[in-house]
Amino acid sequence: MNIHEYQAKEILRAAGVPIPPGEIATTPDQAEAIARRIGKAVVVKAQVHVGGRGKAGGVKLAKSPEEAREKAQAILGMSIKGLTVQKVLVAEAADIASEAYVGIIMDRASKRPVFMVSAAGGIDIEEVAATTPEKILKLPIDPRYGLLPFQAMRLGFFLYDDLAKARAAARIMGQLYRAFVDSGCSLAEINPLVVTPAGEVVAIDAKMAIDDNELDRRSSIAVLRDESAEAPSEVQARNAGLTFIKLDGNVGCCVNGAGLAMATMDLVKYYGGEPANFLDIGGSSNPEKVVNALRIITADTNVKAILFNIFGGITRTDDVANGIVTATKTNPLQVPIVIRLTGTNEELAMKILTENGFSASSDMDEAVQRAVALATGGKAA
Repeated sequence: MNIHEYQAKEILRAAGVPIPPGEIATTPDQAEAIARRIGKAVVVKAQVHVGGRGKAGGVKLAKSPEEAREKAQAILGMSIKGLTVQKVLVAEAADIASEAYVGIIMDRASKRPVFMVSAAGGIDIEEVAATTPEKILKLPIDPRYGLLPFQAMRLGFFLYDDLAKARAAARIMGQLYRAFVDSGCSLAEINPLVVTPAGEVVAIDAKMAIDDNELDRRSSIAVLRDESAEAPSEVQARNAGLTFIKLDGNVGCCVNGAGLAMATMDLVKYYGGEPANFLDIGGSSNPEKVVNALRIITADTNVKAILFNIFGGITRTDDVANGIVTATKTNPLQVPIVIRLTGTNEELAMKILTENGFSASSDMDEAVQRAVALATGGKAA
């Protein structure tokens, strides 16, 4: 689960991280009032769950309350990567002498949180990693002990030669680590961490991604979810009990089981196609899940063919077949569908589909190749 910058800042501020004051606004009038209370130049920042806000025009400097109102009016309602801006953060603008990057990410290989710091802050860390990897220090942290003081100082000195600045950065990294653990994060970053002309080290941006598995035991974090800032298809899928991630391809995939879903997407790629989504209907035998899955997939105009790949263990393939029939009767398909069913009640499922004008296969490779060919105009590998 992603949370907004202003929410991440509130968490970090509560942990002791020095952050310039700021408040959230949903109208231009509110933005002007906040800027007036701050009494200095402010930055008006779109609050959406995507990167590249600055390049899209979603981050603007305002030197007066009146200008803050104008900037907020320009940003509110704009679309950034398909998401509409419904709120802005109005924060005190900081004078910047230098910028650095500080982040923590869960590393599956080492099964530990890993600190990444770089003196090249204010830009995408991926770009730094690709072009100048020597500018990044990575430090795995043993979760039994947390970030130890000598480790924090090592990270601080990688960013700054000055002892006072290194100590300030080390203190902030300790606070960031505690917030990372206490919030159940899979990612937490400050970009940029800045030094002001007066020598103060402060965080002027923050990002956090929460591990969904942590939400059931962290109700105070779970309530931070903002569904209006998420892709509508992902919200619909979650509310329907489906696991769904939208991708950029044209083969809509509906599969039962995460492992089979990953294998299906790999096979789509292998045969020259591009998956439009990851969609796992799970092990349930509820036809309504299939209906919801088809509704979500067909809402994506990029989808040129739909691939059902069902291996019936716990899942009954006849229930999946009934779900397909029900969904297509309610909302007739505008794109071709390819169905692969095998496993529990397979013969009954095939009979249901045949009686309703569908054909199905039990061969996975054959089904994937056909779906890719339909989506690409016969260009399957």
